[in-house]
Amino acid sequence: MTLLERESADPTVDTTARRSPRLRFGDTGGVVVALAALIVVASITQPSFLTWSNLMNIVGANSVALMLAMGATFVIIAGGIDLSIVSMTAASGVVFGLLLQSGAPTLVAVVGALAIGSALGILNGLLISRAGISFLVVTLGMASIAASLALLANGGSTVNVFDIPAFAAVNTFATGKIGAIPIIALFDLAMILAAAGVLTYTRFGRSVFAVGSNREAARLNGINVKNVTAAVYAIAGLSAGIACLISVGRLTGASPQIDPALLNGVLAAVLIGGTSFSGGKGGIWGTVLGVVFLGVVQNAMTVADISSFWRQAVNGALLILAVGLGVLRTKAVQNRLAARRSRGVKSNV
Repeated sequence: MTLLERESADPTVDTTARRSPRLRFGDTGGVVVALAALIVVASITQPSFLTWSNLMNIVGANSVALMLAMGATFVIIAGGIDLSIVSMTAASGVVFGLLLQSGAPTLVAVVGALAIGSALGILNGLLISRAGISFLVVTLGMASIAASLALLANGGSTVNVFDIPAFAAVNTFATGKIGAIPIIALFDLAMILAAAGVLTYTRFGRSVFAVGSNREAARLNGINVKNVTAAVYAIAGLSAGIACLISVGRLTGASPQIDPALLNGVLAAVLIGGTSFSGGKGGIWGTVLGVVFLGVVQNAMTVADISSFWRQAVNGALLILAVGLGVLRTKAVQNRLAARRSRGVKSNV
């Protein structure tokens, strides 16, 4: 018996899609359509929008959000959330700036920034996985702690690093070009491929999905749920360390405060990209699409000279919309499964 014949004989399998194929948008199809429409409208109304320099500006301006969103994707797929990533970025950036001011070589300052971000992420992960404290409580508390550390480290002042020789390499990394292509764009692509590869092709990546889908089932299948949980928060912390290098490299200074709208934008990008808020579903490529979509929205508002006061409201609205769409997708899947089970019961009767 062929696979098609076996499926036809199984009353629980819906073969309608085989007999009459339909266009299925999936989790990100609607975002793709909306993004395409937005680009078309922006290109027509603002001729400067579709220029190479503006497109590369979108890439550079959203690299910090992309790094944070990729780290957040691991956490959310595993069934958690990290509200401290922006504050950890600020704290890591101030440490990086202070190390440069103290005369530390570039490599030492970079490693220091990555270490601070990773350490704070690991602390989050241990408190959540080992101490059993709610991830909302831990990461909200860490957001306050990291923000305070960033302010206290330099008396609340920005750490200026523009004229420090050791900063030149980081500045080139964040703003330099190879031909017409920004170096940061190539770095972004490398990080995207690495993160997607880990989630898709490694045992750890599969464990992240399993933990987010059903923690108890994952444990019974031999997955160390506590270690996986701790690891995803460590990844989020590392992504904050990387993000701080990009931010300081672009701004030539380490500010103890970062745009509060950034967290909303990061979470909205992840959820718009199809990652389920309840865990167990999502991916890096969807997150990239979400970051690009929000980046184009913000850039189009800038090109159109719309007040910056509206940007935080737009990010908040898109975050609510993303969560709402996620809920609708979940209900649609549950309804389809219920319908299949109902047909199976009727057929057996």
